[in-house]
Amino acid sequence: MLLRWVLDKAGSMTNQPLSHTIYETNAVAVASATRDGIPSVRMVLLKQFDERGFVFFTNYDSRKGRELLSNPRAAMLFYWDQQHRQVRVEGRVEKICRQESEAYFETRPRDSQISASISKQSTVVESRKVLEEEHEALKIKYCDTSTPVRCPDNWGGLILIPECFEFWQDTLTCTIKSHQSLQRTKAVCCEHGGEFFKGHTHTQICNLFDLNPSKRCEILWMILFVRKQL
Repeated sequence: MLLRWVLDKAGSMTNQPLSHTIYETNAVAVASATRDGIPSVRMVLLKQFDERGFVFFTNYDSRKGRELLSNPRAAMLFYWDQQHRQVRVEGRVEKICRQESEAYFETRPRDSQISASISKQSTVVESRKVLEEEHEALKIKYCDTSTPVRCPDNWGGLILIPECFEFWQDTLTCTIKSHQSLQRTKAVCCEHGGEFFKGHTHTQICNLFDLNPSKRCEILWMILFVRKQL
Protein backbone atom coordinates (compact mmCIF):
# COMPACT_ATOMS: atom_id res chain seq x y z
CA MET A 1 0.00 0.00 0.00
CA LEU A 2 1.23 3.40 -1.05
CA LEU A 3 0.16 5.35 2.04
CA ARG A 4 1.34 2.63 4.40
CA TRP A 5 4.78 2.91 2.81
CA VAL A 6 4.74 6.69 3.34
CA LEU A 7 3.69 6.34 6.97
CA ASP A 8 6.48 3.83 7.60
CA LYS A 9 9.16 5.87 5.86
CA ALA A 10 8.22 9.42 6.84
CA GLY A 11 9.80 9.06 10.27
CA SER A 12 13.20 8.30 8.76
CA MET A 13 14.50 11.83 9.38
CA THR A 14 14.22 11.26 13.12
CA ASN A 15 14.89 7.51 12.97
CA GLN A 16 11.46 6.97 14.52
CA PRO A 17 8.19 5.74 13.05
CA LEU A 18 5.87 8.58 12.10
CA SER A 19 3.33 7.46 14.71
CA HIS A 20 5.93 8.03 17.45
CA THR A 21 6.55 11.67 16.52
CA ILE A 22 3.09 12.98 15.55
CA TYR A 23 -0.05 12.87 17.71
CA GLU A 24 -2.61 12.17 14.98
CA THR A 25 -0.82 10.58 12.04
CA ASN A 26 -4.16 9.94 10.34
CA ALA A 27 -5.39 13.54 10.55
CA VAL A 28 -6.06 14.83 7.05
CA ALA A 29 -7.46 18.01 5.52
CA VAL A 30 -10.34 17.32 3.14
CA ALA A 31 -11.24 20.01 0.62
CA SER A 32 -14.58 20.05 -1.15
CA ALA A 33 -16.61 22.54 -3.17
CA THR A 34 -20.18 23.33 -4.04
CA ARG A 35 -21.38 22.65 -7.57
CA ASP A 36 -20.76 26.31 -8.41
CA GLY A 37 -17.19 26.18 -7.11
CA ILE A 38 -17.34 27.66 -3.58
CA PRO A 39 -14.61 25.77 -1.66
CA SER A 40 -14.43 24.63 1.95
CA VAL A 41 -11.92 22.56 3.90
CA ARG A 42 -11.77 20.83 7.28
CA MET A 43 -9.71 18.30 9.22
CA VAL A 44 -11.01 14.75 9.57
CA LEU A 45 -9.54 11.47 10.78
CA LEU A 46 -8.80 8.86 8.14
CA LYS A 47 -10.27 5.59 9.42
CA GLN A 48 -9.55 3.09 6.66
CA PHE A 49 -7.46 2.77 3.54
CA ASP A 50 -7.06 -0.14 1.18
CA GLU A 51 -6.71 -0.84 -2.53
CA ARG A 52 -9.96 1.04 -3.18
CA GLY A 53 -8.96 4.33 -1.56
CA PHE A 54 -9.23 6.46 1.60
CA VAL A 55 -12.25 6.25 3.94
CA PHE A 56 -13.52 8.70 6.54
CA PHE A 57 -16.90 8.98 8.27
CA THR A 58 -19.28 11.89 8.57
CA ASN A 59 -22.84 13.11 8.83
CA TYR A 60 -24.10 13.15 5.25
CA ASP A 61 -26.20 16.23 6.03
CA SER A 62 -23.15 18.23 7.14
CA ARG A 63 -21.67 20.80 4.81
CA LYS A 64 -18.91 18.46 3.67
CA GLY A 65 -21.38 15.63 3.23
CA ARG A 66 -23.71 17.73 1.09
CA GLU A 67 -20.87 19.13 -1.00
CA LEU A 68 -19.14 15.81 -1.58
CA LEU A 69 -22.35 14.05 -2.56
CA SER A 70 -23.52 16.81 -4.93
CA ASN A 71 -20.05 17.52 -6.36
CA PRO A 72 -18.12 14.25 -5.82
CA ARG A 73 -14.58 15.54 -6.32
CA ALA A 74 -12.19 16.18 -3.44
CA ALA A 75 -8.58 16.67 -2.39
CA MET A 76 -6.85 15.38 0.75
CA LEU A 77 -3.70 16.78 2.32
CA PHE A 78 -1.58 14.94 4.90
CA TYR A 79 0.97 17.31 6.45
CA TRP A 80 3.70 16.20 8.87
CA ASP A 81 5.56 19.31 9.98
CA GLN A 82 8.29 17.60 12.02
CA GLN A 83 9.22 15.41 9.05
CA HIS A 84 8.98 18.30 6.54
CA ARG A 85 6.75 16.16 4.37
CA GLN A 86 3.29 16.18 2.92
CA VAL A 87 1.16 13.99 0.67
CA ARG A 88 -1.63 15.37 -1.50
CA VAL A 89 -4.33 13.13 -2.99
CA GLU A 90 -7.01 14.03 -5.52
CA GLY A 91 -9.90 11.93 -6.73
CA ARG A 92 -13.60 11.23 -6.83
CA VAL A 93 -15.78 10.51 -3.80
CA GLU A 94 -18.47 7.89 -3.22
CA LYS A 95 -20.44 6.53 -0.28
CA ILE A 96 -19.21 3.21 1.03
CA CYS A 97 -21.80 0.44 1.35
CA ARG A 98 -24.26 0.67 4.24
CA GLN A 99 -23.01 -2.57 5.79
CA GLU A 100 -19.49 -1.15 6.11
CA SER A 101 -20.75 2.05 7.71
CA GLU A 102 -22.86 0.15 10.24
CA ALA A 103 -19.99 -2.23 11.03
CA TYR A 104 -17.68 0.69 11.80
CA PHE A 105 -20.40 2.49 13.80
CA GLU A 106 -20.65 -0.55 16.08
CA THR A 107 -16.96 -0.21 16.98
CA ARG A 108 -17.30 3.41 18.15
CA PRO A 109 -17.51 4.31 21.85
CA ARG A 110 -21.12 4.33 23.02
CA ASP A 111 -21.05 8.04 23.83
CA SER A 112 -19.83 8.77 20.30
CA GLN A 113 -22.68 6.68 18.90
CA ILE A 114 -25.19 8.70 20.93
CA SER A 115 -23.60 11.99 19.84
CA ALA A 116 -23.87 10.94 16.18
CA SER A 117 -27.53 10.05 16.70
CA ILE A 118 -28.49 13.54 17.89
CA SER A 119 -26.10 15.49 15.67
CA LYS A 120 -27.54 17.94 13.17
CA GLN A 121 -24.07 18.88 12.00
CA SER A 122 -23.54 22.26 10.32
CA THR A 123 -26.99 23.52 11.38
CA VAL A 124 -27.77 26.23 13.91
CA VAL A 125 -28.31 24.88 17.44
CA GLU A 126 -31.05 26.51 19.52
CA SER A 127 -28.83 26.38 22.59
CA ARG A 128 -26.18 24.21 24.18
CA LYS A 129 -28.69 23.33 26.89
CA VAL A 130 -31.08 21.80 24.35
CA LEU A 131 -28.26 19.74 22.84
CA GLU A 132 -27.15 18.49 26.26
CA GLU A 133 -30.73 17.57 27.18
CA GLU A 134 -31.12 15.53 23.98
CA HIS A 135 -27.82 13.79 24.65
CA GLU A 136 -28.81 12.98 28.24
CA ALA A 137 -32.20 11.65 27.13
CA LEU A 138 -30.54 9.22 24.74
CA LYS A 139 -28.04 8.14 27.40
CA ILE A 140 -30.99 7.23 29.61
CA LYS A 141 -32.75 5.46 26.73
CA TYR A 142 -29.65 3.38 26.06
CA CYS A 143 -28.56 2.91 29.67
CA ASP A 144 -28.88 -0.83 29.12
CA THR A 145 -25.63 -1.52 27.28
CA SER A 146 -27.13 -4.65 25.76
CA THR A 147 -29.38 -2.37 23.68
CA PRO A 148 -27.44 -1.30 20.58
CA VAL A 149 -27.48 2.30 19.39
CA ARG A 150 -28.76 2.33 15.83
CA CYS A 151 -26.53 3.89 13.19
CA PRO A 152 -28.34 6.98 11.84
CA ASP A 153 -29.39 6.85 8.19
CA ASN A 154 -27.58 10.13 7.53
CA TRP A 155 -24.26 8.97 8.99
CA GLY A 156 -21.67 6.83 7.27
CA GLY A 157 -18.46 6.52 5.33
CA LEU A 158 -17.16 8.32 2.27
CA ILE A 159 -14.31 6.98 0.18
CA LEU A 160 -11.93 9.08 -1.90
CA ILE A 161 -10.87 7.00 -4.89
CA PRO A 162 -7.43 8.40 -5.83
CA GLU A 163 -6.55 9.63 -9.29
CA CYS A 164 -3.50 11.73 -8.42
CA PHE A 165 -0.86 11.63 -5.68
CA GLU A 166 1.76 14.27 -4.98
CA PHE A 167 4.56 13.64 -2.46
CA TRP A 168 6.56 16.59 -1.17
CA GLN A 169 9.72 16.69 0.94
CA ASP A 170 11.57 19.81 2.09
CA THR A 171 15.32 19.42 2.58
CA LEU A 172 17.80 21.97 3.88
CA THR A 173 20.39 21.46 1.17
CA CYS A 174 20.41 20.49 -2.47
CA THR A 175 22.63 17.47 -2.98
CA ILE A 176 23.10 14.61 -5.38
CA LYS A 177 21.91 12.34 -2.59
CA SER A 178 18.49 14.00 -2.77
CA HIS A 179 18.19 13.06 -6.42
CA GLN A 180 19.23 9.49 -5.69
CA SER A 181 16.58 9.32 -2.97
CA LEU A 182 13.97 10.42 -5.48
CA GLN A 183 14.85 7.54 -7.77
CA ARG A 184 14.59 5.03 -4.95
CA THR A 185 11.33 6.56 -3.85
CA LYS A 186 9.90 6.17 -7.32
CA ALA A 187 10.90 2.52 -7.52
CA VAL A 188 9.50 1.58 -4.11
CA CYS A 189 6.23 3.46 -4.65
CA CYS A 190 5.67 1.72 -7.94
CA GLU A 191 6.27 -1.63 -6.28
CA HIS A 192 4.07 -1.12 -3.22
CA GLY A 193 1.42 1.13 -4.70
CA GLY A 194 0.44 -1.20 -7.50
CA GLU A 195 -2.91 -2.13 -5.95
CA PHE A 196 -4.23 1.36 -6.66
CA PHE A 197 -3.37 1.26 -10.34
CA LYS A 198 -4.77 -2.07 -11.55
CA GLY A 199 -7.10 -1.59 -14.51
CA HIS A 200 -5.93 1.94 -15.25
CA THR A 201 -5.13 2.98 -18.77
CA HIS A 202 -2.39 5.46 -18.00
CA THR A 203 0.02 6.18 -15.19
CA GLN A 204 2.54 9.00 -15.41
CA ILE A 205 5.32 9.38 -12.85
CA CYS A 206 7.51 12.47 -12.76
CA ASN A 207 9.86 14.20 -10.36
CA LEU A 208 9.57 17.96 -9.88
CA PHE A 209 12.34 20.15 -8.47
CA ASP A 210 12.16 23.78 -7.40
CA LEU A 211 14.82 25.89 -5.67
CA ASN A 212 13.06 28.74 -3.91
CA PRO A 213 14.61 32.16 -3.03
CA SER A 214 15.53 31.03 0.49
CA LYS A 215 17.83 28.40 -1.07
CA ARG A 216 15.84 25.56 0.49
CA CYS A 217 15.17 22.68 -1.82
CA GLU A 218 11.51 21.90 -2.26
CA ILE A 219 11.24 18.46 -3.75
CA LEU A 220 8.03 17.05 -5.13
CA TRP A 221 8.73 13.35 -4.93
CA MET A 222 6.40 12.48 -7.76
CA ILE A 223 3.00 12.98 -9.25
CA LEU A 224 1.01 9.95 -10.33
CA PHE A 225 -1.86 10.67 -12.67
CA VAL A 226 -4.23 7.76 -13.04
CA ARG A 227 -7.17 7.44 -15.36
CA LYS A 228 -9.78 4.70 -15.08
CA GLN A 229 -10.78 2.73 -18.14
CA LEU A 230 -14.00 4.04 -19.65
